[in-house]
Amino acid sequence: MSIWFGQHRAALVDAVRRLASSPLNSALSLLVIGIALALPAAGWLAIDNLRAAVGNVAQIQQISVFLTTDASARDIADIEKRLRSSGIGRFRFVPRDEALKHLQAREGMADLVAGLPRNPLPDAFVVDAENATPVALEEAARTFADWPKVEHVQLDSAWVRRFDAFLRIARLAVGLLGALFAAGLAAITFNTIRLQILAHAAEIEVARLIGAGDDFVRRPFQYYGALQGMLGGLLAVGMVAGGGALLAGPAGELATLYGGSFALRGPSPLEIGALAGGGALLGWLGAQVSVALHLRRFG
Repeated sequence: MSIWFGQHRAALVDAVRRLASSPLNSALSLLVIGIALALPAAGWLAIDNLRAAVGNVAQIQQISVFLTTDASARDIADIEKRLRSSGIGRFRFVPRDEALKHLQAREGMADLVAGLPRNPLPDAFVVDAENATPVALEEAARTFADWPKVEHVQLDSAWVRRFDAFLRIARLAVGLLGALFAAGLAAITFNTIRLQILAHAAEIEVARLIGAGDDFVRRPFQYYGALQGMLGGLLAVGMVAGGGALLAGPAGELATLYGGSFALRGPSPLEIGALAGGGALLGWLGAQVSVALHLRRFG
């Protein structure tokens, strides 16, 4: 077992030495790999942040339940009890007088409201649903509409459906982009390992002559590819986190303008591990294929 660990440790040290021996070429390769991983990762994180941002913006996923004008205090209490037992999410009661004040405060509405003989607005409940999928929102709206003393239920389901469709298309596009860049990363590693094999052809031939097996010859190149991919993945994490830090301020200001509070989410520890591990895996695969093809010339 100690011999096995010693061989792998020696291969890893050799891979680090080869990376450090040509810092400029290594830096350029890491930069290309980092960009290839950062673009789909940033796209996926942007979609997740957009979904969270829309969920935090007021009136985007709200259901307004308007009561009949003759609804009594008992009817209002009954509706409130039904909402609480439904587990739909947060809700608040908006009395008709409060709604009229809000309407009067809007620009150009004060004179119009002052000329009304009476308050025409009904009492209402504004519901912030926890489950914001289009199907769940529409089902909740239909349920509310069947309750007694409910005159009208307002939900912009068409907007919600459009946004949900946009998210699905965006996720698919980012997934395809990620697959293309993953293939590109493997191709970059493939070519880098090919060049490494050509540069160390004399060493490989000598190792073959003294009886070195295939695993001994392949191992440093496999570690080289995996190490390069992992470092490229960590570089991608830095790019995504740096871009998120630059956009955090403007994104928060934009959310405030739409009546919400929002902070951009950076890469989580799991996502950091996925980028580094995915880069290492793709680098190892590219190296494995390259070594398998190009070492044949050495017999």
